[in-house]
Amino acid sequence: MTPHDADAVLARLNFELPADRIAQVGAEPRDSSQLMVVGEPVEHRIFSELPELLRSGDLLVFNESRVIPARVMARKPLVDGRGGGTIEVLLLREEETNLWSAYLKPARRAGKELWLGTQRAEVVGQLDDGARLLRFDSDLKPHLEEIGRLPLPPYIEAGDDDRVWRERYQTVYARENGSVAAPTAGLHFTPELLGRLEESGVERCAVTLHVGAGTFKPIQGSVAEHTMHAERYRVSPETAGAINRARREGRRVVAVGTTTVRTLESAWNGSEVRAGEGETRIFITPGTPVQVPDLLITNLHLPGSTLMLLVAAFAGEARIRAAYDAALAGNYRFYSLGDAMLLKNRRASRPA
Repeated sequence: MTPHDADAVLARLNFELPADRIAQVGAEPRDSSQLMVVGEPVEHRIFSELPELLRSGDLLVFNESRVIPARVMARKPLVDGRGGGTIEVLLLREEETNLWSAYLKPARRAGKELWLGTQRAEVVGQLDDGARLLRFDSDLKPHLEEIGRLPLPPYIEAGDDDRVWRERYQTVYARENGSVAAPTAGLHFTPELLGRLEESGVERCAVTLHVGAGTFKPIQGSVAEHTMHAERYRVSPETAGAINRARREGRRVVAVGTTTVRTLESAWNGSEVRAGEGETRIFITPGTPVQVPDLLITNLHLPGSTLMLLVAAFAGEARIRAAYDAALAGNYRFYSLGDAMLLKNRRASRPA
């Protein structure tokens, strides 16, 4: 499929979403959200019924990255009693020891000084996407829990109380700090549901992909001109072994979230999933076969986004169109805190 064809797919998958369909709070309990099983016909279930939809021997693959309190209000220093004021800082990631990339609002030139709590930083450079490089005098990470807030998506009205989001905008299995957005398909799982899945014979393993701010970046212009942000990922030898073993034995691999799909496809070497770590800019569009997962659990995504193209590549454009039509006609809630879908990989070479 050519980039022009991908542009056409994205246009055909466009839709108007009323503001009141954008979820502002997550379902309580988490697994009481709706789950659309996308097949022929579409089936409407509750997420807590997932053990009934999976088989003994299926392998669930989670992204265990944890969201960091990456949004910080920084202070500009006073000079001769003048200046001061605040700047909003969205930390992206630590590029090297004590050097962070970040979006600043308003932006600052190189050489400017900022204070994030008690931590001093200097703007030392700029990246192609407009992010600044901040050099800190010491390790910032131990201070983030105190000075930062969780960087919620722009379509969520967060309010002033950050405490509730510290728990709710994390998966219950999150372990490794590094994301600036949650791998939201995992927000539907509860410890009790994980226990029931284990009792039913469903296996589980985990990868890590630290989600970047680019996950919110819409495609503007041609698909061919869209630049994916680099994101760090890791696949352990144990996880690679579990996935490759499941594939050899004809058991289904179930990816929890598009970040897990991107990790697995980045680690795919043409015959198996490789253990290791690295950076990925993988951009999965219609016409790109998704080789590793057989099923995908995912939320309902923004029109015009890279994620819409990924799910169309995974399940097929016609099936995604039907699913979104059903969600819009029904009472489904959209985006990060909304409801979920269970998709089947369109390829026919693996077990259904």
